[in-house]
Amino acid sequence: MIRPAVRAALYRWREVIAAAAIGAVGLWFIRLGGLILIPAGAGILALGAGLGLNAWRRLRFGQEVGAPGVVEVDEGQISYLGPEIGGFVSLPELVEIKLITLRGRRLWRLKQADGQAILVPVDAAGADRLFDAFASLPGMGTADLVAALGPEPGSGGHLPVPDGLAGMRMVWRRPGAGVVARP
Repeated sequence: MIRPAVRAALYRWREVIAAAAIGAVGLWFIRLGGLILIPAGAGILALGAGLGLNAWRRLRFGQEVGAPGVVEVDEGQISYLGPEIGGFVSLPELVEIKLITLRGRRLWRLKQADGQAILVPVDAAGADRLFDAFASLPGMGTADLVAALGPEPGSGGHLPVPDGLAGMRMVWRRPGAGVVARP
């Protein structure tokens, strides 16, 4: 009954639509008026706005699937299983996230404290699950994640594709990570 393209669009926007519905309930309570319903409606409206902002950022973070492989996030571990490369990193051990452009394809470079690193295509299946995993890291904001996937400042709105092997952009580094000099 519903066309597949419309169904796919509704599924992609489902969190934003749900947040808008929550906000509409809040507005309805405010419209009913009264000493109890107006503050309750304002609270529900604020909740809907907060959920809507987060849903909008998550929507902008997700990319169309265009790379081979699958990303899984399970119990504090990020795994990428690709046809030629892959690996696992632990979220508590993660010390650095970079966004790399390699031969025209954007990849997340995730580095652990022990030096192990994996490359995860931004447009791999399941890469949208990285949004919540990255947002749980100390000092990482959801706005920073969305901005990382945007164009480079001063690039005129286009992502640079370097002539060399790779272009890198630091997205996050664990606070306090680095070499510590001992007395």
